[in-house]
Amino acid sequence: MTLPTDTSGLPAPLSRALTAKGYDSLTEVQSAMLDEGVSGRDLLVSAQTGSGKTVAFGLAMGPDLMRGQARLPRGGVPLALVVAPTRELAMQVAREITWLYAETGATVATCVGGMDLRRERQALDRGAHIVVGTPGRLVDHISRDALDLSALRVAILDEADEMLKLGFRQELEAILDACAEDRRTLMFSATVGGGIGKLAAQYQRDALRISASGPARSHDDIAYKAMVTSQHDAEKAIINTLRFHEAENAIVFCGTRAAVARLTSRLANRGFSVVSLSGELSQQERTNALQAMRDGRARVCVATDVAARGIDLPGLELVIHADLPKDREGLLHRSGRTGRAGRKGTSVLVVPPRARRRVEQLFRDAKVDADWIAPPSAEAVLARDDARLLSDPILNEGGEADSLAQTLAEAYSAEHLAGAFIRLHRQNRSAPEEISELAVVPPGVKKGRTETTDGAWVMLSVGRAHRAEPRWLLPMLCKSAPVPKGSIGAIRVRETETYVQLDKEGAADFLNSLGTVGYLEDGIEVRRTDGPPDKEGPREAAVPVTRPRKGRTQRDGQSRSTESFDPLAPTPGQETGDSPRFKRKSRAKGKPSEGSGKPGGPKPRQTGPGGGKPLKRPKKRSS
Repeated sequence: MTLPTDTSGLPAPLSRALTAKGYDSLTEVQSAMLDEGVSGRDLLVSAQTGSGKTVAFGLAMGPDLMRGQARLPRGGVPLALVVAPTRELAMQVAREITWLYAETGATVATCVGGMDLRRERQALDRGAHIVVGTPGRLVDHISRDALDLSALRVAILDEADEMLKLGFRQELEAILDACAEDRRTLMFSATVGGGIGKLAAQYQRDALRISASGPARSHDDIAYKAMVTSQHDAEKAIINTLRFHEAENAIVFCGTRAAVARLTSRLANRGFSVVSLSGELSQQERTNALQAMRDGRARVCVATDVAARGIDLPGLELVIHADLPKDREGLLHRSGRTGRAGRKGTSVLVVPPRARRRVEQLFRDAKVDADWIAPPSAEAVLARDDARLLSDPILNEGGEADSLAQTLAEAYSAEHLAGAFIRLHRQNRSAPEEISELAVVPPGVKKGRTETTDGAWVMLSVGRAHRAEPRWLLPMLCKSAPVPKGSIGAIRVRETETYVQLDKEGAADFLNSLGTVGYLEDGIEVRRTDGPPDKEGPREAAVPVTRPRKGRTQRDGQSRSTESFDPLAPTPGQETGDSPRFKRKSRAKGKPSEGSGKPGGPKPRQTGPGGGKPLKRPKKRSS
């Protein structure tokens, strides 16, 4: 297999390594490293997450390291340096560089925080061609004179924007100051902001600016889904989503270390093979967690953003955002862990109802299309399990039955064996969670209850004049009858009454429980009507009144009777034209105004002669 891209400037060992790895083409940023005029120059490169930047700068430094040689001599002081923001990304870069330079005889050493400092120094003393590390640990080795960068030919800053966000500017300056003056400096970043521009102006010479946009649409192989669920059902929704997809590898992103610990414990208790990644873990624990994901001992990883920066897990099919990403870059970075190397992936955001507008804006900023869905129900998860069982290749595999199979067939019926097979299939799987239903409205669709062609209509004796609203009438109907929420259709609020539509099933139970004329809470009368209300004319100005409250009393202290109450009838002591009983109380809570002279009013203000200052009460003298 040969690469279609022109690789005339690429050393032969690197070209063969790409072919052996299965590369039949290069990405845009990788191809840019082989263009004419790039060799020997400083580079400032911006490319999106998952665009192949690691292999790109591995190709870019090839001519500087090899210089026409087929194989490198024994390692001494480093010739190339790669700086990465996090431990996981540094280890990932080291693995990529190792296979790319396998035929060249290059020695790759890592200097990563959290690892054994003494072993790293021993590796440097033995000699290394390429050093990969994190800023803090590299500065530590430089200050101890364990890392000599005087012969360095190329220095590479990977995820430079992230390192500046994490506050590593002083460490980066110390590292670059220790490098050879005639080196090449390559900076790779997802975005190029003011901080990177200043750093480039200080340490680069006539840098070539390269912007690799990647595919026409970013993350084309990722299906984005916004899963709307209430806050108290969020963890249940995550469990059902993991069960529904049964991904080979899945990662769940949380916003804090505490959230990572809590969710990891919850998933482990439910029988998931789960590991966690957060800043409170040691480097050895984090390395073991990633290795467990790679070799199949764990299938779910719960992580924070920083801990998961740059990790590449093979077969990662599902990303769940338990806590919403803060911005567009966070969304694309998290989701970019899946849908890599031509594989398909799914990114699911757990969206509380109040965060809907924020998530819609997030998708617009990231220029991605998302499907708005409800969490998988317990029935949907079990149905998916059954479908997977029926499509399992083991059922369709042929082969001769051995003696044990014949013994089982003679001892048990086919139904008994099928039932045992199903139980074995389900016993190691966590039971799905029951989740409360929540209506999901697609973006751009106005939320409301739709009117159906059939069903019964009832009229309530409150309307806009009494501040009637569907949001408090709907639960009142469900509680008083009771009637299922799904049985209630359109709600039409008029000036003095409200019309409610019920489907056939709900209407029968509702009307039988209330009769021809009934009452809801606060004496609201319910009457059966022949059909929907007539078309309403122009609206009149609403009377400034409030909705009825349960348990309100008349001014004489007597409670109202809900059996004979008419919402539109005037209360005792009111004129016919006054507002009904829903009239607001005065802020003075029944106290007469100042100077009214009525009992209970404020005391008259005492003044001095001629209306001067108020008289002061003389102080009592102590005896």
